[in-house]
Amino acid sequence: MEEIFGDLWDYYGTAAVGITTGGQVSRKGQCMMPRGCARQAKDRFPDLPEKLGSLIRVEGNHVFHLGNGLYSFPVENSPFEVPELSIIERSCRELVELTNQQGWSKVVLPRPGCGGGGLEWRQVRPLLERHFDKRFYIITQA
Repeated sequence: MEEIFGDLWDYYGTAAVGITTGGQVSRKGQCMMPRGCARQAKDRFPDLPEKLGSLIRVEGNHVFHLGNGLYSFPVENSPFEVPELSIIERSCRELVELTNQQGWSKVVLPRPGCGGGGLEWRQVRPLLERHFDKRFYIITQA
C-alpha cells in the first residue's frame, strides 16, 4: 500500500477508483451519497445512486464493481452514523477479492472513514496495511 496526494478523479480511467459509501437506501431506491467522494461520484454519474441502491437492496452493503473501473467501498451503514472499523475491514477483504477477479494492477481509494466520516487516519491505516499490497494507493487531498 502506498499513500499518495492529489485528486481522486485524476485517476479515473487509468486505475480502479473507489468511492466510500454507506448502506442506506432511500424510499426511491437510491443509495444516499450526501458528502465527500460519494457526493462527487453522484454528481459525475447521475445514475449511480440508483444502480448502487439496487445492488445494496439485493445483496447488502458490500464492495461492488460499478462499471468503468469504479467501485464502492462501504464504511458505514448510514451517512448519519460514524463509520465502523469492522465494516472497513470487511470492505478491505472484499476489495482485495474484487481486485484479483478483475485483474486490476492499480487501485486508488480515499482514506476510508476519515474526512467527513470523522475517523482518525491512525486508526484506519493499520487495517488497510494488513490487507493491501503494492497495487493499492490511498489518496488524500494535497
